[in-house]
Amino acid sequence: MNINLTNQKITDLSVCVLIPTYNNDRTLKRVIDGVLQFTQHIIIINDGSTDNTLQILEEYSQLQQIHIEKNKGKGNALRMGFKHAETLGYHFAITIDSDDQHFTEDIPVFVNELEKSNNKDILLIGARNMSQKDVPKKSSFGNKFSNFWFWAETGIKLQDTQSGFRLYPLKALKKLKLYTSKFEFEIEVIVKSAWSGVAVKNIPVRVLYDENERVSHFRPFKDFTRISILNTWLVILTLLYIKPRDFFRKLKKKGFKRFFNETLLGTEDKASKKALSIALGLFIGISPFWGLQTALVIFLALIFKLNKTIAFIFSNISIPPFIPFILYASSRIGQYILRVELEYTREEMIENFEVLKHLKTYIVGSFSLAIIAATSFGILSYFLFLILNKKAVLNNG
Repeated sequence: MNINLTNQKITDLSVCVLIPTYNNDRTLKRVIDGVLQFTQHIIIINDGSTDNTLQILEEYSQLQQIHIEKNKGKGNALRMGFKHAETLGYHFAITIDSDDQHFTEDIPVFVNELEKSNNKDILLIGARNMSQKDVPKKSSFGNKFSNFWFWAETGIKLQDTQSGFRLYPLKALKKLKLYTSKFEFEIEVIVKSAWSGVAVKNIPVRVLYDENERVSHFRPFKDFTRISILNTWLVILTLLYIKPRDFFRKLKKKGFKRFFNETLLGTEDKASKKALSIALGLFIGISPFWGLQTALVIFLALIFKLNKTIAFIFSNISIPPFIPFILYASSRIGQYILRVELEYTREEMIENFEVLKHLKTYIVGSFSLAIIAATSFGILSYFLFLILNKKAVLNNG
């Protein structure tokens, strides 16, 4: 490990190290001294500490310090640190917790990864080995819980989404609308970074859990509740806005013909998976889940591990030109099943949606039509994909 080389790289890449701290006087000095081995570009954020933190920080008057009068949470401290770092001209910030669970000797891992990356809009999260003996079970569970929701919200699988040892791209963060101020901030920032196109990835780091010295300020009930509320909101945004937005962006960028060929024909998914995705999309699109089709189809595609894009495309069958035909067919099928007679022509349904007065008939017919369409087109598309796959194999051979 070449300390001088790392120091130079940190300067050249415009990197600083942020140390947020709150009542960690037993370990704070050790962490600061560890970071000082590699750089003087340090910003310490004292988040309203009531222990001996102030006295310790007096020894480091040469370093940038932010003192918050009253504790407002780690998220708020980090946001203040990011803002201050940007005003000083830094482009990246490495964050490290002051409880000494991280090894400052791993700072070069972040710097080297940043240096070799072609994409400077990158957010690196130190991946800890959560299976080692000294890691508390609640921490390991919390990390798995967070990893799952991050995947559901972004489609990105990470090993560790809760580590506070990270490297942030400051210019990219400036564009994000961030609202949280406590522990949940570290979830919000990586999800919204991923949504904005920042590459979020893990790099391996070491971790030490010394229960004799480590002070955790995580409040199990309050903070877990706040995190759960945040994840619920992020999932809703994912289903109702982010997924549809990304779909239309890809469609616009590639053009319909190329997008259709790559999504339906070019994907390596099995014929059965693509056919089931079409069937799911048609079923949800025709069924009377008004206003919920997009959220439902993406959620179910995730649950059943189907092709989300294909399912979403076919769920959009309920667009204005097709709606009168779907309503008419649903009404007719519902009348047949329930043995009732309603006098509605297709033209009347285009001009007047009073068919909804006969809601029971419509709902029964709608679900029936959805099942018929999903089954028919699912089977037909399955055999079509089999034929196309065989042709592709013969052509490639």
